Amino acid sequence: MNGVTGFTSVSPTTLADVLGREQVMDIGIRPLWPSPRVAGPAFTVRCPPGDNLMLHAAIHRAEPGSVIVVEAGDVDYALAGGNVCAVAQRRGIAAFVLDGVIRDLAEVRELGFPVFARGVIPVPGTKKAVAPLNGTVRCGGVQVSAGDIVVADEEGIVVTPGARQEQVLADARAKLAKEAGESLDAWEAAHRARIDAILAENGFEG
Repeated sequence: MNGVTGFTSVSPTTLADVLGREQVMDIGIRPLWPSPRVAGPAFTVRCPPGDNLMLHAAIHRAEPGSVIVVEAGDVDYALAGGNVCAVAQRRGIAAFVLDGVIRDLAEVRELGFPVFARGVIPVPGTKKAVAPLNGTVRCGGVQVSAGDIVVADEEGIVVTPGARQEQVLADARAKLAKEAGESLDAWEAAHRARIDAILAENGFEG
């Protein structure tokens, strides 16, 4: 868990630079209120269209500190509401990251429970479809497996494959240290030189 804790000090922006576009969820999944950065191992769930049973099952099975990541079948029915979020929070779940929608946003915001989702709708889903938990899912265009490290804040959501977490964290910290040691003047000079070189290579005059 020490490695996971280290990810809270690394922004999605830095992780995106290290990992590349394929590990960054699309912009449709966003914080539903201005929550702080969250980081934790993924507990993955798949819900078919109109059904939320397995998310409701997951909140009683995920370990404290987990980020519950859901692949949902639609945005027409809510995956969760205020009570589900309250129980998840009580059990120590770090956040929900949902390729779907929730309801009771005012309650969730008042709780202070971080939810990243596609939006809000007042219509609840049904609870009929049983499916395995902690399989590989696709959320926001990113393949997510149980134990992958999810980092989410207002900048976006980035997924670090579990097998690569130590190297990615080391690379991210090295990048941050390099940036911290560089003044804005030095950055500006290097940036301008790089841009001017690219322009010159492409015949730009001006």
